[in-house]
Amino acid sequence: MILHDRLPDGVFSYKMQWVRIVALVLAALPLTAGEYAILSSGLTLRADRHERSGDMIRLFLDDGVTEVPAALVARIEVEDAVRPSPQPPKPTIARPRVATVTSMDARTLVRDAARRSGLPPEFVESVAKVESAMKVDALSPKGAIGVMQLMPDTARSLGADPHDLAQNIDAGTRLLRELLLKYDGDVVKALAAYNAGEGAVDRYHGLPPYNETRQYVNEVIGAYKQAGGQ
Repeated sequence: MILHDRLPDGVFSYKMQWVRIVALVLAALPLTAGEYAILSSGLTLRADRHERSGDMIRLFLDDGVTEVPAALVARIEVEDAVRPSPQPPKPTIARPRVATVTSMDARTLVRDAARRSGLPPEFVESVAKVESAMKVDALSPKGAIGVMQLMPDTARSLGADPHDLAQNIDAGTRLLRELLLKYDGDVVKALAAYNAGEGAVDRYHGLPPYNETRQYVNEVIGAYKQAGGQ
């Protein structure tokens, strides 16, 4: 992970503990057969399979696809574990809409989405807690919606309905993964971009000088460490 910036009090003190968080964030993946893309930066990304397309390598994981410049991929390694035999698909059963969704339901969805994206559940859950206190009906003054506090335009770009709890959580988790990839595993930049936008992080070449964003990054890191993250 890269931590270029002198962080505010509280965040900077975590720098050494977070040097290896990339291994937890992007390599804490399920033990099923597949591949590992080893990036030149040291990041390890798991995928079910990969395809080369011009200057890009596409990594397929479940129903998602991540494109990585081929120049950043040092090598592809095959996973040793054996994939379990596929189970026959279960019939789709129409379920009645549940009028009230509890924070426990949201927590389960957050942890499931984290595993699908290959992120530590405690990390994504820490983001959700700081974003909305895991409240499904949370609405910020700026219009951010739900547990992962997605702005409508952001949700639309991710192909999600922010008012649908499962889609909201899944899209927010995918966005976290994309930001970690964009910033080459720099967790502080990824969290700052989730809070203040990629434009602000790119403009300041790191953590923007916004008190709200600096406090946000500090709180997420603190929540993650409290949950047992290293």
